[in-house]
Amino acid sequence: MFSQLLQDFIHTEQLPATYAEDAQRYLLPLAESLLAHVASNTGKPLVIGINGAQGTGKSTLAALLSHVFTAQQLSVANLSIDDFYLSHADRAALGESCHPLLASRGVPGTHDTTLLLATIAALQNASSGEAVTLPRFDKSCDDCIDLDECPSVVGPVDVIILEGWFVGVTPQADSELANPINSLEESEDSDGRWRRYVNEQLAGDYQTVFAAMEYLILLQAPSFEQVFEWRSLQEAKLRQRSAKNAPGLMDDAQIARFIQHFERLTRWCLATLPGRADVVLEMDAAHRIVRCID
Repeated sequence: MFSQLLQDFIHTEQLPATYAEDAQRYLLPLAESLLAHVASNTGKPLVIGINGAQGTGKSTLAALLSHVFTAQQLSVANLSIDDFYLSHADRAALGESCHPLLASRGVPGTHDTTLLLATIAALQNASSGEAVTLPRFDKSCDDCIDLDECPSVVGPVDVIILEGWFVGVTPQADSELANPINSLEESEDSDGRWRRYVNEQLAGDYQTVFAAMEYLILLQAPSFEQVFEWRSLQEAKLRQRSAKNAPGLMDDAQIARFIQHFERLTRWCLATLPGRADVVLEMDAAHRIVRCID
């Protein structure tokens, strides 16, 4: 049904032929299933969550679904939880007042959840012709883009897609936080203050956001160890399209340290979300989808 649309998408996004094969087998049938959900969700937008570790292809899947939905004359708001990071200055202040590790973007507690909740509510309630701004974050500069420079979507909105590396996950039990999980936690969070703060934040507004999702898709990486390689590929692509000396870019050593901020919750997602997601797309080390469980 969407063969030509897929070919156009593959060409525009410069994706490999293997992506086209996986999309034909798994992703287009998923899109058709979601279209049926949209049709039955009269009167309000369908809110779809996409979870996956760094480099799994969340943003590409969100873009493909948006492409399919838009071709069906639907109004789509495509959001990433990354676009709701606090500003560099606000995270620096948080690092000084709460814990130095909170100056680094990524974990729960480093996002503007008030803005995220307000944006979702505005999208859900947008009337005909009403424009809603979609916030954006520039990772190459590690800072927010001015809202007046961000894109917008015009209501009424039919579909809201929210993708992110910990979208849909629940907090850990206190007992799970007792021991450090890597060298970063061992050396820079020896008393557990940072990870407890992150867990407390995850238990707050983020759960309100996740409760709004009616459909959760999990892109399941084969292991956390695969994440470093995939995150390095992401950084290489970011480097290609960014200014040469952009302050937010990282080398391999910086990436290795950076992903340790994500390790605890990424492992928690891999352990708990397969049983909670509506669809699980299992991936192998070659970045191929090998199975779809729904």
